[in-house]
Amino acid sequence: MIRPRVRRPHAAAVLRVCGALALIASIAASSCSGEATSIRIGAIYPLNGSQGPGGIDEFRGVQLAADLVNADGGVGGRDVQLEPIDVPSSDGAAAAVAQLDAAGIELLVGSYGSTISLPAADEAARRGMVFWETGAVGEMTGRGAGELVFRVPADGGVLGRQAIRFVADELAPGVDRDPNELRFAVVNVDDVYGRAVAAGALDELDARGLHLVGTFDYDETRLDAARLIADVARARPDVVFVSAYLTDGVAIQRQIARQRLPLVAAIGTSSSYCMPEFGAALGRDAIGTFASDKPDAQAIDPTGLTAEGRTLLARAAAAYEQRFDEPMSAPALTGFSGAWALLHEVLPAAGSPTPAAVGEAARTADLPAGSLPNGSGLAFGRAGTPDAGTNLRAASVIWQWLDPDEHVVVWPAPYATDVVDPSLLSTR
Repeated sequence: MIRPRVRRPHAAAVLRVCGALALIASIAASSCSGEATSIRIGAIYPLNGSQGPGGIDEFRGVQLAADLVNADGGVGGRDVQLEPIDVPSSDGAAAAVAQLDAAGIELLVGSYGSTISLPAADEAARRGMVFWETGAVGEMTGRGAGELVFRVPADGGVLGRQAIRFVADELAPGVDRDPNELRFAVVNVDDVYGRAVAAGALDELDARGLHLVGTFDYDETRLDAARLIADVARARPDVVFVSAYLTDGVAIQRQIARQRLPLVAAIGTSSSYCMPEFGAALGRDAIGTFASDKPDAQAIDPTGLTAEGRTLLARAAAAYEQRFDEPMSAPALTGFSGAWALLHEVLPAAGSPTPAAVGEAARTADLPAGSLPNGSGLAFGRAGTPDAGTNLRAASVIWQWLDPDEHVVVWPAPYATDVVDPSLLSTR
């Protein structure tokens, strides 16, 4: 049940301050000093474009993981050397993989964006390379899944299902509403990312027999947010679930506020509602909204982690803030956790950085929930199953925005740092 909330101090998230060119230059400079015995790993991330803010953060987390592993002696005494390529969109994914393959690199990490992940993973598997997804949430059922292709974070289906579970099991009872009487609308960008997240929400609504009043997909390149939300309003929803990128997510939520939809909840997900820029752009219109996503370093209860997870979270958060002069965002913590799983857990177990050895070590990985600093464990679905290559112990949480620069995790209980504030909801 929702209780009166006692606000706790919380470090505010801030906007990105370092450009992609400076990031690439700094990594390139450090790469030049790598020893011949280094383990070279390709890194494919959007460091520019619409997905650039999150892509930069995620890559920063990956680089930090590599630096900490190297500081601890590397992998079997060998340093890890990242070879980054900026891939702003799906168009450049296959070419980036080919470029890294030509350079003799067999292990790849990426990619923050689901539209980038799918073609990159497919091309990597076709070439016999490992593709290790650290952040994207789109479907991973193509070539090599569970054999050479692995995803550490929660997938889009999980994020969509968790959003509906939170509303039905936690939010509705806490505001004295019967979830069976609520009217749900699902809004999503019409691409691999948006469809994957929306599918999870729709599956959960169907499984619970909850009332869906409409699905509303849109083309990112031709979004008319005012018209879209006018269409949504005519369906008279109580809950609107949104899967969108940052720019369109801001536009959609702004129209929800301007058109005064009388909602019990507006809840979005990764790439928009969970990002610091979302709150900064919307100001007061962000307050009270929810996000279904991965946690950041400041908004997760460390007591829900294992002892090793707590120690690693503190170390990573301190190192990140010292280096970048800002808190560790959700994409940064996700990137760090995914890379740490590969570099600290799987690669040492593999004994050799060959794709065959790394794939075998990944398939036998077994870490309990809370072992990684974002709350995840590690256990991948077997090849040939619907969950092939998916981390079955990936963690996700629900945030609530308290102010344009402050949010807290309110669910599930092991990782929650606060409780829902019902006074901030749309219906009040």
